[in-house]
Amino acid sequence: MKNTNSFNQSRRRFLVQLGGLSTLGMLAPSLLVPRQAQAAQHAAQGILTGSHWGAIRATVVDGRFVKAMPFEKDSYPSKIIAGLPDHVHSTARVRYPMVRVDWLRKRHQSDTRQRGDNRFVRVSWDEALDLFYQELERVQTTYGPSALLSSSGWQSTGMFHNAGGMLSRALALHGASVGSGGDYSTGAAQVILPRVVGSMEVYEQQTSWPLVLENSKTLLLWGSDMVKNQQANWWCPDHDVYGYYAQLKEKVEKGEIRVVSVDPVISSTHEYLGRDKVQHIALHPQTDVPLLLALAHTLYSEKLHDSAFLSTYCVGFEQFLPYLNGTTDGQPKDAEWAASLTGIDAQTIRALARQLAADRSQIIAGWCVQRMQHGEQWAWMVVVVAAMLGQIGLPGGGFGFGWHYNGAGTPTRNGIILSGFSGSTATPPRHTSTDFKGYSSTIPIARFVDAMLEPGKVINWNGKKVTLPQLKMCVFAGTNPFHRHQQTNRIIEGWQTLETVISIDNQWTATCRFADIVLPATTQFERNDIDQYGNLSNRGLLGMKQIVPPQFEARNDFDIFRDLCRRFDREQAFTEGLDEMGWLKRIYQDGVKQGKGRGLQLPTFDTFWHERGYIEFNDPKLFVRHQAFRNDPDLEPLGTPSGLIEIYSKSIADLNYDDCQGHPMWFEKAERSHGGPGSAHYPLHLQSVHPDFRLHSQLCESETLRAQYSVAGKEPVYISPEDASARGIRNGDVVRVFNARGQVLAGAVISDCYKPGVIRIHEGAWYNPDRGGVIGALCKYGNPNVLTLDIGSSQLAQATSAHTAIVNIEKYQGDIAPVTAFTGPTEMIAKCDYIPKPEEADAQ
Repeated sequence: MKNTNSFNQSRRRFLVQLGGLSTLGMLAPSLLVPRQAQAAQHAAQGILTGSHWGAIRATVVDGRFVKAMPFEKDSYPSKIIAGLPDHVHSTARVRYPMVRVDWLRKRHQSDTRQRGDNRFVRVSWDEALDLFYQELERVQTTYGPSALLSSSGWQSTGMFHNAGGMLSRALALHGASVGSGGDYSTGAAQVILPRVVGSMEVYEQQTSWPLVLENSKTLLLWGSDMVKNQQANWWCPDHDVYGYYAQLKEKVEKGEIRVVSVDPVISSTHEYLGRDKVQHIALHPQTDVPLLLALAHTLYSEKLHDSAFLSTYCVGFEQFLPYLNGTTDGQPKDAEWAASLTGIDAQTIRALARQLAADRSQIIAGWCVQRMQHGEQWAWMVVVVAAMLGQIGLPGGGFGFGWHYNGAGTPTRNGIILSGFSGSTATPPRHTSTDFKGYSSTIPIARFVDAMLEPGKVINWNGKKVTLPQLKMCVFAGTNPFHRHQQTNRIIEGWQTLETVISIDNQWTATCRFADIVLPATTQFERNDIDQYGNLSNRGLLGMKQIVPPQFEARNDFDIFRDLCRRFDREQAFTEGLDEMGWLKRIYQDGVKQGKGRGLQLPTFDTFWHERGYIEFNDPKLFVRHQAFRNDPDLEPLGTPSGLIEIYSKSIADLNYDDCQGHPMWFEKAERSHGGPGSAHYPLHLQSVHPDFRLHSQLCESETLRAQYSVAGKEPVYISPEDASARGIRNGDVVRVFNARGQVLAGAVISDCYKPGVIRIHEGAWYNPDRGGVIGALCKYGNPNVLTLDIGSSQLAQATSAHTAIVNIEKYQGDIAPVTAFTGPTEMIAKCDYIPKPEEADAQ
């Protein structure tokens, strides 16, 4: 899940910066045209709309969405769009408002151990929303705002139908509640990097690809898989960035640019650029910081570092040196030391440091590496190595943490950014209490299960003391925490402490199955909206036309929350007197006003909506990340206390955290493969990275897409030939992957892309226990979060540590039960069968 406000603010800040970069010049038209377009051009037929995987033209037959064709402007469409019709018509659709059987009988006094048993009662919309409202009232009046938490996520694109904004506004109109900070994607990096380089970095625009292709001699891919991950973006992607990847491939083949991939596996990007063309440094998982420290040690000991840059643009290098050289702990962080941890020989490490220093080098850092225990240290050390190389702010040099996301590096066009539907409101709430009873009003999102299990516990978080609240009710809209949070059996344990859980979604995800009230929402293909087209490229605006009517009894989030707010006299404040089309007109008109300020003349809304459907912006400009700071650090300081890059941070040191100190360090992990803690029993490192055929858990319900990747009806687990042979596992076998936290079944795929000791199950695979709601049940489909570890990255960020996870694997010998994840409840009980008994009615 992304922090939407942070991304939008970063985007707008970048556009302001871009306005001052006209001296870099505009792109020639030829640079905008992919030189090896892969998509066949076709006539503009079908209904135009957008998605996280690109713009499409939809074919509808007899009221049914049957086919998605790429938008003719998308030269590199994603294969994932083939599954979009299934998203509307899958067997997993939430069709009607549903209430869990025992909760309907006993309400908040229900047996919460029954959550997940898939037994629900169909109710009317009025009854469901009455129950929703009654629970909000009960929790606010009984416990106060500290007992209510809400959350949203990636569910759809579109500036108006934003489930998170609508949820936030509706609940804010009712009363205060617990807020959350951070996200699961970049939780550690987004906290440490502002203290080191003054901004989050992870969602920012990167140096324009034409400048990288022209100036870089070495690209260091560190846990970044651009080719795979750029299929899906926050707003509707244009996929133009793939044209630059094609140009990169040409330059790599000619030997004009060298690419080094630091990754335990051969990634999709590595494969695309050529196995024999990319240097692969297949280090042991979780030993990235020792490798970076050894690179820094080599740069310093061989006098390859840029001392002038360090003295001019950085502070704290002298405080870092004693640790690097081993003065403080007796252990120099040299290549020999790192070799014993990383599995990479010392000569290779030194050669890489020399190569990076020899010419212009761009470090392309992904997000997966910081999703581990002490993930902050890796992000910090990437900056330190880049600073020692002295190329930060130069075209094609320095570092970047967002290259695999939102079309980063595609030059930004002179366009507008639509405002969308805001979750904030100036209208006073129904309940005005702000008494959190000593609990904190905001908690780190990755620690919300901790709050369920350990209310009142005081934790550190980015310089603050946080007292975890005693949660009684959670509301989720457009998100699936059972598939974004770690250690599923711990989630179930925490869920049992809640009195009421409400999920608003369009698919029967595990979060819905473990909810008490489930409300059916429309997909984005059943409503109208407007979207940005192109993300960081800002290529244009896209009209998202409704393709089919709402299916079954599904309602738009807007209509759901409007009806909820009507129950406490806040409907007008929620809607501001506008319906769907009224809001689209307002959002567009706000864009028209913004355009005038940027010298852009947009057509009328009616022309855009009824005739054009798409507006394209022009005048793309080149951009160099951190160039303004390099050119004048006094006039363009970073947002750090010193205004400079902080290799040593006094502000962090003063926090006195033992797991995140004043400079970057290597900390051993709670568990680690390849001889690390716990590896004697669980010798395999589990990667749970982004999937190839979906977005997190979205589209796992697509039978069309699952047919492309599932094995024996299970989520695939990728394993090296050596590890498979040692366990008697063959391609296509159903295997059990397990550790002390849980167990899952998966289908084996033997691949030489994986080094021994490393396996992979893509995150987002739907949880499907063989015993619904039972802690420790066997997941029949293959959700990796049954196996991952739920601990904070450190006291600084308190972010997810999903990639600190070790397991074992064996060929499964038991009976293989059918997967039931992709259908609705196993028991839909008639409401007449659930008239409460007299004693139950009295209890209510």
